[in-house]
Amino acid sequence: MKTNQIHEIFKNRKSEMFDIKRHYAVFVPLVDVDDKPHLLYQVRSNTMKRQPGEISFPGGKIEKCESIKEAAIRETCEELGVDSKKVKVFGELDYLINTFNDMIYPVLGTIEDFNIEELKINKCEVDRVFTVPLDYFLNNKPEVYDMSYRADISEEFPFHKIKNGESYQQRTMTYPVYFYEYDKFIIWGLTAKITRNLVKELVKSCK
Repeated sequence: MKTNQIHEIFKNRKSEMFDIKRHYAVFVPLVDVDDKPHLLYQVRSNTMKRQPGEISFPGGKIEKCESIKEAAIRETCEELGVDSKKVKVFGELDYLINTFNDMIYPVLGTIEDFNIEELKINKCEVDRVFTVPLDYFLNNKPEVYDMSYRADISEEFPFHKIKNGESYQQRTMTYPVYFYEYDKFIIWGLTAKITRNLVKELVKSCK
C-alpha cells in the first residue's frame, strides 16, 4: 500500500469512537403537564436483572441497521406503550461513555397529547412513571459526590515491559456522580448526568 492510497482512504473519513462494546439510545421525554414542561421518568421493574427499582429514561440497545432516533422511538414505544406517531424527536443531546465502555446517545423529544393515565407501560420493564417540572431542575442544582475505581489487574499483566510500570498499579479513576431528589424519588447516576447536561444547555442558551 502506498501513501497516496492511504490518503484516499482517510481524506473524507469522519472520526468516531473505537473499542466500544455496545451502543444505546436513550429518549429524554419533555412532556406538557398543566401547560408546563416536565421531564418524564420511569421506575424500572423490580424483576429487571440490571438496576431493578432504579430511575431511568426509556432506552435500550441500538439494533443493526437502526438509527439513534429509530432506536430511541422504538424503545419508548415498547416501554411506555405509546403510539410511535406521538413520539417526536427534537434533536440529539451530547453523547457519553459509561463505565462499561458502552456508548450512550441521549435524544430529546416529546410525547404529543401526553396523558400519564393513558400510558400502557410494559410491566416487565417498568414499574411506574412520574414527571418532574423542568423548573425544578433549573432552580435546584444536583448534589455531587466523587466515586473512584481502582483497576483489577491480573498478575500476568506485563508491567515490567512499561517504563515505571509499577506506578500504574496504584492508579485510580475518579469521576463525579450526580443526585437529584424530588418528592420521594432519587434520580442519580447516568440519568442524573443526562438531566444535568440538558439543563446546562438550556441555561447556556438563555444567557
